[in-house]
Amino acid sequence: MPGEVPRVVLVGAGIVGCALADELTERGFTDVTVLDQARGFAAGGSSGHAPGLVFQTNPCRSMTRFARYTVEKYTALGCFDQVGGLEIATTEARLADLSRRHGWATSWGVESRLVDADEVARLHPLLDREQVLGGFLTPGDGLAKPVQAAEVQARRAIGRGARFEFGQEVVAVETSGDRVTGVRTGTGTFAADVVVSCAGMWGPLLGEMVGLTVPLVPMAHQYAFTGEVPVSAEALARQPILRHQEADLYFRSHGRALGIGAYGHRPMPVDARDITSSELPFTDEDFAPSWAAAVELFPVLAQAGVERGFNGLFSFTSDGMPLLGEHPGLAGFWVAEAVWITHSAGVARAVAEWIVDGQPRLDVHSSDLNRFEQVQLAPDYVLERSCQNFAEVYDLLHPLQPMESPRPLRTSPFHTRQQELGAVFLEAAGWERPHWFEANADLPEVAEVPARGEWASRYWSPICGAEALVTRRRVAMFDMTPLKRLEVSGAGALEFLQRMTTNNLDRKPGAVVYTLLLDETGGVRSDLTIARLDATTFQVGANGNLDLAWLTRHAPDDVHVTDITAGTCCIGLWGPRARDLLNGIAHTLDTGKGYFTAQRAFVKNVPVTALRLSYVGELGWELYTTADLGAKLWDTLWEAGQEHGVIAAGRGAFTSLRLEKGYRSWGTDMTGEHDPFEAGLGFAVREDKDFLGKEALAQRVSDKKLTCLAIDDPEQVVMGSEPVFHHGKPVGYVTSAAYGYTTGINIAYAWLPSDVDGEVEIEYFGVRVTARPVEEPLFDPEMKRLRG
Repeated sequence: MPGEVPRVVLVGAGIVGCALADELTERGFTDVTVLDQARGFAAGGSSGHAPGLVFQTNPCRSMTRFARYTVEKYTALGCFDQVGGLEIATTEARLADLSRRHGWATSWGVESRLVDADEVARLHPLLDREQVLGGFLTPGDGLAKPVQAAEVQARRAIGRGARFEFGQEVVAVETSGDRVTGVRTGTGTFAADVVVSCAGMWGPLLGEMVGLTVPLVPMAHQYAFTGEVPVSAEALARQPILRHQEADLYFRSHGRALGIGAYGHRPMPVDARDITSSELPFTDEDFAPSWAAAVELFPVLAQAGVERGFNGLFSFTSDGMPLLGEHPGLAGFWVAEAVWITHSAGVARAVAEWIVDGQPRLDVHSSDLNRFEQVQLAPDYVLERSCQNFAEVYDLLHPLQPMESPRPLRTSPFHTRQQELGAVFLEAAGWERPHWFEANADLPEVAEVPARGEWASRYWSPICGAEALVTRRRVAMFDMTPLKRLEVSGAGALEFLQRMTTNNLDRKPGAVVYTLLLDETGGVRSDLTIARLDATTFQVGANGNLDLAWLTRHAPDDVHVTDITAGTCCIGLWGPRARDLLNGIAHTLDTGKGYFTAQRAFVKNVPVTALRLSYVGELGWELYTTADLGAKLWDTLWEAGQEHGVIAAGRGAFTSLRLEKGYRSWGTDMTGEHDPFEAGLGFAVREDKDFLGKEALAQRVSDKKLTCLAIDDPEQVVMGSEPVFHHGKPVGYVTSAAYGYTTGINIAYAWLPSDVDGEVEIEYFGVRVTARPVEEPLFDPEMKRLRG
């Protein structure tokens, strides 16, 4: 960027734009101009009408951390009433879920406690005590004052040199080559090295100006004000904000009246082009069921009635997460969209760190703009999934619960064969992924699989365990097609990958290397498996679109990064009989080649790229071919495998097998917040070469580690994100977990302090489950199976 202080233009003076201006100027980026089409702070957008409720607890750690910072900052600025947050249960299922939410709060460091029905009634004496079974209280929650918070942060930014220009409608974003250069409005052009779209519900329109899909949908959400209720305004103001999620309702005080927010009505999407006001007329007929539920909980409201209301526009996304990050093809153009008041200050801090320092301190991969596959950016997909997300905002959702529509979208070439075998499909990134096969229901190994608790039994079958056991005993075929595959090629490919990754890739063609991508802070941005196919061509097994965007952004002109996933497919053929199966049909495949090698060969009539790898810890290969030959590859292996007892196996077995071997899953077990050594991946770092993040990595000091835990009770299969206690105090949280069918050990991985020793407890639905640290890997520690 030219000059010592980059020129920054923020589009949107709502609470996100104001918060970001404050955070940027605090970090020395003082040449900041904020443009807004309205005539004042937070006027015209969602910030102006948002009710300001801040409930911090979220299943996503980063979202909770965003909210925590929002509470801390707005409290310090005098823009927050910390009245507490109360969530109530009127059904047993919701009561159980509140204990799960209490676990999340504990994992993410938010003070909270479960309360009984009497305590709920004491906190909210106007509600019908007989309906309530219990509650979840978070004392730090409360009410933000959005317009005040926006203006206070704006004034702080102005004091450091920022400018706010109102009445400025953006008509174009100026660019030169692959960089942003400014923003043009009806009155002139504002030069910029960095442009950030904080335009909220108008974000898609700004994205169109630079060829960027901003996948959000403005959605109307009903908010009503009651008449006066028979209690003093002071008493009402002291009551915590309240969520009645079973009825899709939340409540807050307004003087002697209550404000009622409702998600129970039909989705009401609005095209961004049609927005003239963020408040639409109130539709009484849509509110009628919500009002009936509100009166049932608060009988006194029958006398108070509804005085007025509006349908307020908010931004919704297909997965309920914000949209943060830099345009993948236009340097300097950033977005900070689909951000609610709850997370506004936290998001602004993260984006400011990202722009100024190159990386936020907090892992934000789940909010990264570039996380979506291309199919997930289709307008119909974004609309349907955003509407469904609105409908599900307060629903009880299982961690494995897949979306139901639109499906199927992406299917591997094996899909028909999998259907014939009774595959039970779940979904991820648009892909249909078998989790188990009903054709395996009669396997004798099913009888060896222990039962598990009700929650962990959802989207699971004992067949998963049988498939894992057969993989260890005979041989199984796993569909690995949904895993992201990239081709990196060109004269500078080796030099580029050497600079970007931690391990040594300067090896002969035919070598396969496990390596890491680090960010500028030395954190683990991703883990990759890279096969050198020839002098200038590498096949990269990646974790998703974020890796594609990262490598593409950094690639020099003589390097090409191509996503080859859709045109290829892969079968993981693993188990002690895998070599026997291949020996009869692989005419040019040398099955004696060692672990971590690659070769191009033929399996009968099918050309394959065969990698001697295994993510399940067994002898075997990843066999890649083009999508047009996928069905032929499946049929060839299936036919040859019958005499060896081959089965098709799904993700349920896969997850168990990988945890028995201690293999990490990026985004779950480690993220950019963790360095390779504390994550147990130091073996993939070669300190005798230069790589991105090396200097920062050398400066990091760690007091935590990813720890393997064995849970004594086989039925208590935890699902992830549960808090871990040591000597009665919360010290960490679970990442991945599964039952190890081969080892007979109930496994959980958790981030814990390095000095924790002896037994710990995992809180699972309010019950403390005993666990103990164990040495890893649990299965085949000498790697004899893999190298056989």
